[in-house]
Amino acid sequence: MWQEQVIAYCERTDFSYWAEPVNAVTNVAFVIAAAVVWPNARGHVLARMMAVVLVAIGVGSFLWHTHATAWAGLLDVLPILVFILLYLFAATRDYLRAPVWLALIVGALFIPYAAGVSWAVGLVWPAAGANAAYFSVAILIAGYGAWLRQTPVGKGLLGGAALLCVSLGFRMADASVCDGFPLGTHFMWHILNAVMLGWMIYIYARHVAVPQKIQG
Repeated sequence: MWQEQVIAYCERTDFSYWAEPVNAVTNVAFVIAAAVVWPNARGHVLARMMAVVLVAIGVGSFLWHTHATAWAGLLDVLPILVFILLYLFAATRDYLRAPVWLALIVGALFIPYAAGVSWAVGLVWPAAGANAAYFSVAILIAGYGAWLRQTPVGKGLLGGAALLCVSLGFRMADASVCDGFPLGTHFMWHILNAVMLGWMIYIYARHVAVPQKIQG
């Protein structure tokens, strides 16, 4: 089962290792993004951990787009989930100034929350498929951004949510453009998502040490 290969993206037409060269190589964007934010994360343990996980996302995605097996797909998804949970904990604790126990509970609730949003999106828009789970992340980021909208962090989070939506649009467009554009658009998901995740780490590292005061 774990060795079974699948064709999931427009660029792949067979099961050879380099059947998705662009989708595979563009994962270097995650490594570049991690390297760019690494100096800004100095002194912030969680920010440095996020940067390390960002590299793992790139590695996992590279394996997925070269091996195209179930085990590689798992290595593609797990680092993303780890990043989400890590950032959610950090955002709840440090942006909202919540106690650690509450930040842990919020993190634990992410999976049922994402499942619920995915189910709801699937009812309204069945074509969204597995992409519905990423909508739950965009909603969550936008929610935190809206709550902190009068702070630099809030504005940064709203920008991150918008960028994730654009990135998600390229991810979802991949299958529909195959006939006219065989390369597909999934590679843009890698590039824009790397920028977005790097931006999220930068926002955290830049502002975490400064209490965020909401005006008004």
